Amino acid sequence: MHAIDDFTLSVIAPDESGLKPDATVWVARAENDAAVVLGDAPEGLDQALEELAFSADAGKVAQVPGAGDNGSLAVVVGLGSVTDPTPEDLRRAAGVAARALSGRETALLRFPAEEPELLAAALEGASLGSWAFRAYKSSKPAKGNPLEQAVVATSLANDKSVKKIVERAAIVTRHAKQVRALVNTSPADLFPETFAEYAQEQASGTKVKVEVWDEKRLAQEGFGGIIGVGRGSERGPRLVKVSYTPSKKAKHLAIVGKGITFDTGGISLKPAPGMEEMKSDMTGAATTLHAVLAAAELGLETRVTGWLCLAENMPSGSATRPGDVLTMYKGTTVEVTNTDAEGRLVLGDGLTKASEENPDLLLDIATLTGAQLVALGQRTAGIMGDEEATSAIEAAAESTGELLWTMPIPEEIRKDLDSVTADLRNSGDRNGGMLKAAAFLREFVGAKDDDDSKPTWGHIDIAGPSFNNKAPWGHTPKEGTGYALRTLVEVAANLGNN
Repeated sequence: MHAIDDFTLSVIAPDESGLKPDATVWVARAENDAAVVLGDAPEGLDQALEELAFSADAGKVAQVPGAGDNGSLAVVVGLGSVTDPTPEDLRRAAGVAARALSGRETALLRFPAEEPELLAAALEGASLGSWAFRAYKSSKPAKGNPLEQAVVATSLANDKSVKKIVERAAIVTRHAKQVRALVNTSPADLFPETFAEYAQEQASGTKVKVEVWDEKRLAQEGFGGIIGVGRGSERGPRLVKVSYTPSKKAKHLAIVGKGITFDTGGISLKPAPGMEEMKSDMTGAATTLHAVLAAAELGLETRVTGWLCLAENMPSGSATRPGDVLTMYKGTTVEVTNTDAEGRLVLGDGLTKASEENPDLLLDIATLTGAQLVALGQRTAGIMGDEEATSAIEAAAESTGELLWTMPIPEEIRKDLDSVTADLRNSGDRNGGMLKAAAFLREFVGAKDDDDSKPTWGHIDIAGPSFNNKAPWGHTPKEGTGYALRTLVEVAANLGNN
């Protein structure tokens, strides 16, 4: 698939003077309609900001030529009216700065990053903000290449822990950006077979093992959900298992990712406007794959297994019809009332298969419902499931700064999925659509023929935050965002530490 640009992260002591950056970056808070630079600002910068009428609103940028270190461009990013910047404040500010400095080589960040969490956030934000996807461009953009290097000035520069902080920030953000690249890839190039090949290529030479189920094996073993969704396409479905096992006995995290490489809605066809964005319906699988790869690269003390449920949902003479009944891997029969509610069908098979290994924690991640956007908007994911699982996700997201909200699965919701014809139907009425999708998935947690032994389960609906069709903001670009990669890695790390 498509390579991402190299990006270098490092730190220096605040008083080190040898670096000659292209730009020096500060942050400022808004106070009485003026900007107050945090940290030691060079002489004249405050006056220049006043002349520019820069109010330091969150995400706004001021540039003052020659006012930075060694005569470099001075860049000031507004934080809004915050008194004590949080890690996410600095993460977003660093991302804004990196985007503003496209076409330049090195930025020195003079941020208030004197604690490990603040330093990590500044490093991550700069890396995430340095981004461009140009695989299909026939000419170079006028703004040039993304920023190539970020150096953070911090009193922690000589601390023993700083090397790991820098390395971790580089690893997790690189994998998040690789998720973005996959999401932005043309669905003519990325389909189940090539996705499986990509997983094998990425795992080559690492501690991650890959196993692939093709159409024939899926049919032989009874994966009716995955087969049913994929049978309308000439490009057959796949199930891909990616697994990382540390050298010592460890707790086990399993992640099941929705990988619909293009979603037309099938026979229940989607409207044409915006359908091009359905190339992103494989984000859950991309995030799952790179979470496992990142866990292996970081050497986490957690066993992590990913299940990529890959299919292309197309209308054709061989496609699943509304009214068809599918027999899932679990043995449950499902009446298909809406072929555009296909993600839950592939995930259902994946959840049952993943349950056979009895993981300590089982998560699924998917661009599952438009109802998630209606309920929570474009920046906040919805999470549901067992309290232990949702608490683990919440704790991880608190660290990574990724926005999510826990939603219920009310008891009465399940009744709307009853079918006269089969055990279940895959879609009910539109009310509570996100919650009904989770209720459907919960039916498939647990191994085949074993309802008494079910792993702790959590569901993450990333339909909104996985793809940004509006203007870039913070460290978030247009199109694929890489959302939730860092949170899944944090869940894995926390599980290994408990």
